[in-house]
Amino acid sequence: MNDEPSVALVDALLDAQRLGFLGSRPIPEVIEHARGFVRALRACENDRVIESVLDLGSGGGVPGLIIAHDLPTVRLTLLDRRAKRTDALERLVRRLGWQDRITVACTDVTTFAPDDLFDAVVARGFGPPEFTLAQAVRFVRDGGPIVISEPPDVDRWDDRLLADLGLRRVEAPTSSPSVGGPGDLDGLVAVFLPR
Repeated sequence: MNDEPSVALVDALLDAQRLGFLGSRPIPEVIEHARGFVRALRACENDRVIESVLDLGSGGGVPGLIIAHDLPTVRLTLLDRRAKRTDALERLVRRLGWQDRITVACTDVTTFAPDDLFDAVVARGFGPPEFTLAQAVRFVRDGGPIVISEPPDVDRWDDRLLADLGLRRVEAPTSSPSVGGPGDLDGLVAVFLPR
């Protein structure tokens, strides 16, 4: 993992923030939180190689752009239904020179029809737990991890929902303890694998 984010990546995230796609959290904190996804994906690679990742509801490109920066061999698809956001993402991806390994898709997740399944699916601030997991399961290869943000100190993953989707929650190194706190809606990440 590249410890220091590139100036180009920081500038891209600042642009996404100026456009209103990332909220007001300081960019170093945004990057550190997104690196929780990177740590989780790396921990899951003990069982399998992760070559392709789908980022549901990419918005301003987090965590997808940080995953692309820190895991330069991974191919990513950044999915968002808002054309304004995907147009901005396409410009950022070109500016970063990553268009050979990042695809930006402007479509609703319910109508998204990729050519192939992904080795992993990630989501940050995407939607209610039931909807997010149900959509993620549709796109991940058998055995692939699903990594999703969740509020700190809250377990919103119903055991019955997980059983119905054939998933189990696993422990994986994720967010830095310095990220998250009261009222922080995405301070942690949860990792799910098939039962």
